Amino acid sequence: MSAISRQSAPLGIRVWDPLVRLLHWTLAPAVLIAFATGEHAGTFHERVGYVALAAAMLRVAWGFVGSAHARFTDFVPGPRRLVRHVRAVATARDRRYVGHNPLGGAWIVLMLGLVVATGATGWVLSSVGEHGHRALEHWHEGLANTLIAAAGVHLAGVAWESLRHRENLVGAMFTGRKRAPGPAED
Repeated sequence: MSAISRQSAPLGIRVWDPLVRLLHWTLAPAVLIAFATGEHAGTFHERVGYVALAAAMLRVAWGFVGSAHARFTDFVPGPRRLVRHVRAVATARDRRYVGHNPLGGAWIVLMLGLVVATGATGWVLSSVGEHGHRALEHWHEGLANTLIAAAGVHLAGVAWESLRHRENLVGAMFTGRKRAPGPAED
């Protein structure tokens, strides 16, 4: 590719709006910091947890009223579509999606639900006090551990999709842009 054609190559199409990206990059460190500080940081842990909870709740709201690829109707699959996609991935016949693929969309819903549930149980614990509420503490810790595991699977999925479809998905979450779809893509 010549220098001229490289300069005139399109930057891609806009997929993720600024709010989606801001919430994503707010949630990721907030969840990690809240998890890392755990019960040892007291008020700091709670405040970071509230940031994560607020970001997740705003993202859920944006999923109903946001831009095209931010809306749940764009990326949350039904069971049949999800199973078809998982089979296609298992046989290396999955196609590239401009937005989230069906498995990624389902995973986002799972992780948002886990953030909300973890944050809600943490909020209740901070409101009523932790003493005497061991069962709720176990739920909160279990949800947090499950969320971290889900985030690890998410990172593996991003790496897999980036390699499989030769696209920098991490970069796309910073710029909001992805490669334009080809004829066989959505």
